[in-house]
Amino acid sequence: MPAPWMLPDFDDHEGVHIFRDADAGLTAIIAIHSTHLGPAGGGTRFWHYADPNAALTDALRLSRGMSYKNAMAGLAMGGGKAVILADDRRSKTPELLAAFAHSVDSLGGRYVTAQDVGISADDVLAISKGTKFVSGLPPKEGGAGGDPGPSTALGVYLGVRAAVQRALGRDDMAGVHVAIQGVGSVGGGLARYLAAEGARLTLADADAARAAALAAELGGAAVDADAIMTVEADVFSPCALGAILDAASIARLNVPVVAGAANNQLARPEDGDRIQARGILYAPDYVINAGGIINVALEYLEGAGRAAVEAKIKEIPARLETIWAESAVTGDNPARVADRMAQKLIGRG
Repeated sequence: MPAPWMLPDFDDHEGVHIFRDADAGLTAIIAIHSTHLGPAGGGTRFWHYADPNAALTDALRLSRGMSYKNAMAGLAMGGGKAVILADDRRSKTPELLAAFAHSVDSLGGRYVTAQDVGISADDVLAISKGTKFVSGLPPKEGGAGGDPGPSTALGVYLGVRAAVQRALGRDDMAGVHVAIQGVGSVGGGLARYLAAEGARLTLADADAARAAALAAELGGAAVDADAIMTVEADVFSPCALGAILDAASIARLNVPVVAGAANNQLARPEDGDRIQARGILYAPDYVINAGGIINVALEYLEGAGRAAVEAKIKEIPARLETIWAESAVTGDNPARVADRMAQKLIGRG
């Protein structure tokens, strides 16, 4: 594994920690990008990487994204991310989770973990037995907490509506065609919000049966996972893994709007320019998908109730509109505008 500071995605991270417990089967990376605004908050990803170097790159990119996301959402948290390197069977044992909890605890609160890809609400509860520096625990009645997916889905839905209003001049989603890549907790929740408003849906997922079942339930269509990015639609909504927008895929897009939940959608920073050059309105990922971390952060920092969480999620469209307005004035693409705003907020602008 290369030295983190030699990688292109290293961005003056405050710390990159590698934890190994052979007896428990744990290999984990915890990347802390910034604690300028508060403890570094960000979920834990449990994933099998064919190349361990990709896990390090993921941790670096995701933790930086969390710094920007938390700052832009107005949260008193910095940015961090954990990656647990799963074996090819994705074996997850109580011993592994306990060892990971010990790793988090050893950082003394500089990093606060939560749910992410491959980590369930039950896993978060298990981790909480070994450290108090965890959020997303089962909510008390009327309180924040629990699975952040529904909160993320709500924010993305509101962001999609804002993008459609700006790009298409539409005040509602009736008949608006949205192609969703990935229909898990967030993408599936987004699809249900849109279907309730009369949107036309085309769905795809690595689990083709899941996409087909949801399409049948909501009256939409399902296509193969490798076809969703070329569907002619009003909105392409990436809600799976990141780095899917590159020179080749952007050239094949057939939509006026890209707005979705996936983290790190742009393979490289210059891909934001490519999207803009094609006349496509882009919703910066860490702004539109902040609903989940809003839920997690307000639970951890304030013990807030659900009403407070939803009120803050409803600020997402206005934040996107501010970014798009500045983009229109300066000519900089929305991703670059958002980065510039976030960097100022974390004291790096």
